[in-house]
Amino acid sequence: MNAQLRMFWRAAVAVFALGAVAVAAAAVYLQQPQFDAPPDGAHVAAIALSPNYADGEFRNELPSPLYTGPQQSRIESLWRFLTADDAGLRPDAPIPTVQTDLQALDRAQDIVVWLGHSSFFVQLAGQRILIDPVFSIDAAPIPWVNRAFDGTSVYQANDLPEIDLLLITHDHWDHLDHPSIAALEPKVRHVIVPLGVGSYFEQWGYARAKLREADWYTALQAAPGLTVHVLPARHFSGRLLERNQTLWAAYALEAGGRRLFFSGDTGFGPHFEQIAQRIGAGFDLVVTDNGQYNERWAHVHMTPEEAFRAAQILGAKAWLPAHVGRFRLARHGWSEPFERAAAVSAGQTAVRLSTPLIGEPLRLGDSGQVFAAWWRAPH
Repeated sequence: MNAQLRMFWRAAVAVFALGAVAVAAAAVYLQQPQFDAPPDGAHVAAIALSPNYADGEFRNELPSPLYTGPQQSRIESLWRFLTADDAGLRPDAPIPTVQTDLQALDRAQDIVVWLGHSSFFVQLAGQRILIDPVFSIDAAPIPWVNRAFDGTSVYQANDLPEIDLLLITHDHWDHLDHPSIAALEPKVRHVIVPLGVGSYFEQWGYARAKLREADWYTALQAAPGLTVHVLPARHFSGRLLERNQTLWAAYALEAGGRRLFFSGDTGFGPHFEQIAQRIGAGFDLVVTDNGQYNERWAHVHMTPEEAFRAAQILGAKAWLPAHVGRFRLARHGWSEPFERAAAVSAGQTAVRLSTPLIGEPLRLGDSGQVFAAWWRAPH
C-alpha cells in the first residue's frame, strides 16, 4: 500500500470515528428527560377516547397544515431559523422590567403578573395560579438557539410562593420547560394539562395524584369556587421528533365573579365564537397569542389584528397581548407586535389594551390602571 493510500484510509477512519462519536454523543444527549416523553399507560387510554384524536395523532377542529405557502422540510426550516440575520429581531438593550415580590402579595388581591413570553402568575379568589412557567434562558432543545432577550429572565422558581394550580397549554419548549417544572414540584399542589402532557410530569417526578389531564370543553372544579375550562386552540404539539401525540389547549378561569381567558398558542378560527357560545362571552381579561406570527404559520399563530378580533369575539374588557417580549421565534421585529396591537386597538373603547412590564401587576377590575408604551422608550 503506497503512502497516499495509507493517508486516505487513515483520514477515512478518523472521519468515521468522529462521526461515530458524534452520533453516540447525540444519542446520549437525547436521553435527557426534557426530550420526547410519549404518553403511555393510562394516558394512552384517555387519548384513544378523545374525539380530537384520529389516525394516530391529535388534530385541530379545522384542517391546519403547519406550513402555508411553499413547502419546506423540518430540517430546511430549522436551518433557515439558525442562519437568519437577527438584525432588528432582538432588542439592542435589556428589556425594562419590574421585580415585584410575588411572595409578599396579598392573596386577597386579584391580579395577573406577566412573567415574559407566555408565562403568567395569577391570583384569583385567593388561589395562586401559574401558567406556562419558563424560567430558563433557553427555550429550545439546543442551548443558544432561542435565548431569552437580555433583562427578561427576572424570575426563578424560588421567587414564587406556594402554587395552588399549575396550568400548561401545550408541550413546546417555550411553554413546557423541564428545569422550571422540576424546580417547582415541591411548591405545586395541583396540575391541569391537556391530554397526554401529564406523561412529561410523571417522568419528571410529579405524583400522579397531583395531575389532571383533560380534553377540550372540559370544565374542572380546581378548588372550591374556582372553575377551569379546558378549551380548543388551533396549534400543534411535539418537542423533537414526535408530533401531535399530546393535545394543546386554551384555558378560561372563573372564580369570585371574575372570568379570565388565556389562549395559549393558536391561530385564528371559529373556535373563538364556539367558546363564546358554549361557555359565554364576557371576560375581565383576555390574554392572546400575539407574537411569533409568520406568513408561513398562518394557521397556528395569530397576527395582532387577529388577536384583537379574538378578544372582541370573547367580549374582553381588557386585552393583554402575549407570546412576545422574551424569545424570538419569527421573522418580525421584537417590538412590532406591541406596535400593531396599539394601532389596532387605538380608539376602541370596549376593549382596553393592557401592556404591563414583565413583573408589573395588572389589577383585575381596575379600569383606571394605565400602562406605558415601554417598548418605545430608550433602553
